[in-house]
Amino acid sequence: MSEVIVGHEQHPAALLEQVFGQIAADEMRGLPFYRENIPLRACGFQLFEQQWLGALLTPWMLSLVVLPGPQQTWQRRVVGERLMLALPCGTIGFTVSEIAGCGQYLSRSLMSPLESSLGAEQALRLAEQSALMVLSLPVMDVDAPVNPRRRAWFNKVSQMNNQHA
Repeated sequence: MSEVIVGHEQHPAALLEQVFGQIAADEMRGLPFYRENIPLRACGFQLFEQQWLGALLTPWMLSLVVLPGPQQTWQRRVVGERLMLALPCGTIGFTVSEIAGCGQYLSRSLMSPLESSLGAEQALRLAEQSALMVLSLPVMDVDAPVNPRRRAWFNKVSQMNNQHA
């Protein structure tokens, strides 16, 4: 077993769709939560800090996926280990996963199994938007207190001072 995971030089969408398509055919089809009408797609993958990041939609789940990018190496980790990644949207916990034909990657389940009411078009849109949102900067209310408890404490002190004045 190699101690280093070598990055993916090419965009990983086709590889992920091929590998997970084989899993769908060999292992998942026929299971009660398998949704035949949901397409298998690797959505929105792009390089972020030299790593491929996007969403993987399958007929049984929706996950965020991170793979090492071009000319990048990762140290091999224990499958199942959890890592926290600081992303533009915030810090997200990922699990080390590994699959033949793809190697080690990080995954974060967003929906597993898929909601039964979710249609194919909705599922694709959700996957694409999830990939965009994870790399989006958070929107913050500039007028909101940085620490609400601290602001509440100051308001209480201010009210007490006004009562005693």
